[in-house]
Amino acid sequence: MNRYADHPSFGADGKLKKQIPRIAALHDISCLGRCALTVIIPVLSAMGIQTVPLPTALLSTHTGGFENMFFADLTHHMGEIASHWKSIGTDFDAIYSGFLGSAEQIDMLVDFIKDFSVKNDGEKTFIAVDPVMGDDGELYSTYDRALMSGMSRLCYGADLITPNLTEACFLTGEKYPAHVLSEAEGADMAGYLSKKLISKFGCDKAVVTGVEAEGENGKVILTAALEKGKSVPFLHSTPLMPRSYPGTGDVFASVLLGKMLSGGSFEASVNLASDFVSSVTEFSQQYATPIRDGLVIEPCLTWLTDK
Repeated sequence: MNRYADHPSFGADGKLKKQIPRIAALHDISCLGRCALTVIIPVLSAMGIQTVPLPTALLSTHTGGFENMFFADLTHHMGEIASHWKSIGTDFDAIYSGFLGSAEQIDMLVDFIKDFSVKNDGEKTFIAVDPVMGDDGELYSTYDRALMSGMSRLCYGADLITPNLTEACFLTGEKYPAHVLSEAEGADMAGYLSKKLISKFGCDKAVVTGVEAEGENGKVILTAALEKGKSVPFLHSTPLMPRSYPGTGDVFASVLLGKMLSGGSFEASVNLASDFVSSVTEFSQQYATPIRDGLVIEPCLTWLTDK
């Protein structure tokens, strides 16, 4: 007798009738400081998604607020891992890329997407690109123009891209705002950038995050999201917290992708991701840990289990 016969994942004959969604996550491992794979894996796991990491780089810490960090480019090992997966017939419901360790990894990732673009059942693999490059109008210390140009290549043909304001400006060639935006200005800029991203890269969906603006009742964070074929993006606004943390973009993109793979609509997924990041940021304010340690996410993961 099959002891799992009554489990909802099995039919009356004891055979599997569904599978857990599986994502290939091509991001770095920053050992100290909650970001990249150290938040992506627990967030997606809490949402019922299997996350298969393909590390792009190994860092002793992330790049914000730490000095003299250890950095190892894992390009060569990425190719070996991908080749093994291909040889054993592995497929993925989605490919989700983020921080890259070198310009050389662009070609590797393009090849990876090509090799795993179709699942074993013939369905297309969903491609999500979080073009992690910088913040506050500046590129991260490990980035250069070649890597930024390569990141643009990955955005072409992606199903979903999720740049923050800085990254959206670099990708589109627009100037980063030199002054604090009003809420109306922020909404206009975020919406304009989302349209330009879809027009330039041909992606199905674009989300521009992290647009700080001055609202009627204080500063807010705006997110603009647009689908191809629609002329008007939808906006989501949350209060700007006194302290901001690294890794929030990774958490946002992971919740967004996890919700979409679980059947959520694009708008509902964007709203959930925005609200979750805002709630975890507010929750983290009560802890005295350094900001560079990232969001205090561990006690909050249960908030995602029924989402």
